[in-house]
Amino acid sequence: MYNLILDSSTKVLYVAVTNDTEVLYEKYIEGKNDHAKNIVFTVDEALKKASIDSFKLDRVIVGYGPGSYTGVRMAVTVAKMMAVFAKVKLYTVSSLILMASGVKGVVKASIDARRGNAFAGVFDILNDKVLLEEGMYPYSKLDEFEGKKVTEDSYKVDPFYVIKKAQLVDEPHLLVPNYLRDTEAERNLK
Repeated sequence: MYNLILDSSTKVLYVAVTNDTEVLYEKYIEGKNDHAKNIVFTVDEALKKASIDSFKLDRVIVGYGPGSYTGVRMAVTVAKMMAVFAKVKLYTVSSLILMASGVKGVVKASIDARRGNAFAGVFDILNDKVLLEEGMYPYSKLDEFEGKKVTEDSYKVDPFYVIKKAQLVDEPHLLVPNYLRDTEAERNLK
């Protein structure tokens, strides 16, 4: 089974291709609000280096947020297009779970949400438990928990844990990213 894993919700664009037992391609690209220029090229590169065609993929797994409003939409849009046009099954995974997946133990995953807040969650990866549901919290909330801190600048992905946590999307064209809050423009309208 071939899997393509995408996430663009943070400062880092993550792309991986796996089969059932090994990682065939994996790349982290630190961006400067420019994931749009890299994502399609990197997916194409990943498929070529893994020697598979997009029509031979069994799953596309996308980190669907929370995170940067524009960033989240990049990977979600590419994944939805592949699901619809290449007829690949689409799965989602929390971007925070994706970030935390590479640490065995308790992980405090956070993405800066500005104004002293973070999109965050606390996960016991080894025991597969959620200790703090993902949400938008003041950074001080994370101090209530022991564990390794993982931020959008410092994470390592375990693609096989991500595959295990992925959830099937029945209607890919209806998938909406997990923003966890309204955009600034939406907040200003209220």
